[in-house]
Amino acid sequence: MATKAKKPKEKYRPNTFVVHPHHGAAKVIRKVNKNVEIFVEGEPKSKRIQYFEIEVLMDGLTVMVPVDAVDEVIRPVISKSAVSRKVFPIFKEKPEEAGTNWSRWYKVLTEKMTSGDVIQVAEVVRDLSHAQINKGISPALKRMLAKARMTLASEIACALEIDEEAAVQKINQYLPEEEPDDGL
Repeated sequence: MATKAKKPKEKYRPNTFVVHPHHGAAKVIRKVNKNVEIFVEGEPKSKRIQYFEIEVLMDGLTVMVPVDAVDEVIRPVISKSAVSRKVFPIFKEKPEEAGTNWSRWYKVLTEKMTSGDVIQVAEVVRDLSHAQINKGISPALKRMLAKARMTLASEIACALEIDEEAAVQKINQYLPEEEPDDGL
């Protein structure tokens, strides 16, 4: 008597929360099939591709993620315990500063933002918050800080099952309040 092989449990199901590296926390809406036109040797061919449709929590944007590349694009939301064990302690660490090579620092911050890693996004929030308080930052870095804070808050809100405003308050609570050095 042959036994049926169990179908593996799908990691991303409707109503599960995920993180997209460019958009922050999102909710899986459904799996859809789409016919797309590809060109093979200059000739158009129709190919059926399966996608996860996800809705970004911050702005309601809908993003289609190919099922074949899902693990390279999205990841599960960090666990509740990891928020307090891994994310919040980042804010107490010594921030990295621009130093003399500002363009290199900007590149590093941008890479961290697009990594999709919650720890790296927390580092961006820490470093830019510190720089803003102590030296001031450019409009481009202010936009990056705002984006990093919202991306981080959206994931923390999902992990802790709180609203984004409460998540922002938690972030503010853990960020050290620093006073600019007056040289006194």
